[in-house]
Amino acid sequence: MLTLRAPHLKLHSGQVSFPGGRVDPQDASPEAAALREAQEEIGLDAGRVELLGRLPDYRTGTGYRITPVVGLVSPPFEPKPDPGEVSEVFEVPLAVLVDPANLRRDSREWQGRTRHFFVIAHEQHYIWGATAGMLVNLARHLSQDSSRAR
Repeated sequence: MLTLRAPHLKLHSGQVSFPGGRVDPQDASPEAAALREAQEEIGLDAGRVELLGRLPDYRTGTGYRITPVVGLVSPPFEPKPDPGEVSEVFEVPLAVLVDPANLRRDSREWQGRTRHFFVIAHEQHYIWGATAGMLVNLARHLSQDSSRAR
């Protein structure tokens, strides 16, 4: 499940991201933070989520460390985006994410340096940067697990 960040936000406005954010002092774990943030941003009740685990930490080119938490959402779920943070909630089928044909590399100049990043185009959405990188890591993790199961 992905979100399109609200256009008025100071940071990363209009970009595709996961529901989530910083771990607050009252959060017992990254999982607790992810569930709290998903409730705040898209109205996802923690009771609808089966936590599957974490992917390895993801380090951004700007120095952030992100702990991706993976879970399954029990349907039906009707998102209720917080308009202060989210303008849209959408899903990308897993088959799209694991198909290498849907993945490409791109680059941009930022603060005098060339930054390289993954891009996944899906319907009208341009998924790039850390979000695309974490999705690529998820796809790689899933393909490693499926090859071990054979």
